[in-house]
Amino acid sequence: MRITYAPWGETLDELGDVARRAERAGAEVLWVPELHRSATVSAAALIQATSSARIGTAIALAFTRSPMVTALEALDLDELSGGRFVLGLGTGVQRLNEDWHHARWGKPVGHLRETVRNIRLFWEKATTGEPIEAEGEWEPMRIRGYERPYPVLRQDIPVYLAAMGPAMTRLAGRIGDGWISHELCSPSYLEKRILPELQAGIEAAGRERGDVDVVVSACCSVADDAATATRRVAGTVGFYASVRTYAEFFAFHGLAEQQQRVIDAFRAGNGADYLAESVDPEMVDALTLNGDVARVASQLEAYEGLADAVKLSPPTHGITPAETRAAQDQIITLIAELAGGTA
Repeated sequence: MRITYAPWGETLDELGDVARRAERAGAEVLWVPELHRSATVSAAALIQATSSARIGTAIALAFTRSPMVTALEALDLDELSGGRFVLGLGTGVQRLNEDWHHARWGKPVGHLRETVRNIRLFWEKATTGEPIEAEGEWEPMRIRGYERPYPVLRQDIPVYLAAMGPAMTRLAGRIGDGWISHELCSPSYLEKRILPELQAGIEAAGRERGDVDVVVSACCSVADDAATATRRVAGTVGFYASVRTYAEFFAFHGLAEQQQRVIDAFRAGNGADYLAESVDPEMVDALTLNGDVARVASQLEAYEGLADAVKLSPPTHGITPAETRAAQDQIITLIAELAGGTA
């Protein structure tokens, strides 16, 4: 099972420095999110700072750019990295798309299927001048008279899809080169909810399990003091618990009542980043990696045989930058111990 990492930096310079350190430690892929920064700009910063690790978006929002812009940015990032780029796409939630980005939401599974189709069509035909004609309910594409005058390094850049629900997970199995979870995904949820749906999609498309890279994300807090480790990640759990879309996820873990308390706090006016005090410790233990090095290493072992890679990420919600840095330093030390690199 491979270890990958999602670096954090208060500035782009810091982000690049952390990426270099994680690469030296042995992280095989470095992932950047899209919320407080542009995923593609952050990816460019990491590419310039590193030399061997693959650089991926986890995730770039699929519907807030046109498929053509996403395809162009991916080609440019792949060229910049010398073929190290991975395009991770996700839908986000309806409110984010419509209210924040004025983007079309539609039916997300069909919409994402057409988006990925169009991106790959563009990669295939961008340098040939051939017209692109693709019908669709959400993303029809008609391009004539276009020919990219620059060489394309790869026409098969890997496309990973973020998914948690059954229909989207089956889509990842059908068309994705990889699947990525959000930051909370326990081994039991992966085994009982995700992998059966992923396998159903793989089989429906006539593919093999090895065709899809399974990347589970894990918010991680390493500290000798158990209370410190737990407190750091409580805000991240609260952030996800505030979203009703994840009700089934929390219910699966027997945490429906605990999630409702977080939702009540959110509705009472607490910001999504400031819900740690409403998070039951049981939620933290069930859904994150936390504790000293030995405990976190043991928690990681539970993903063996289920995931192909684990994407570790430091806690960021509701804690200070100094606390995130401290958590991040300890994760990079852990990666070096696990992967045989240098912290």
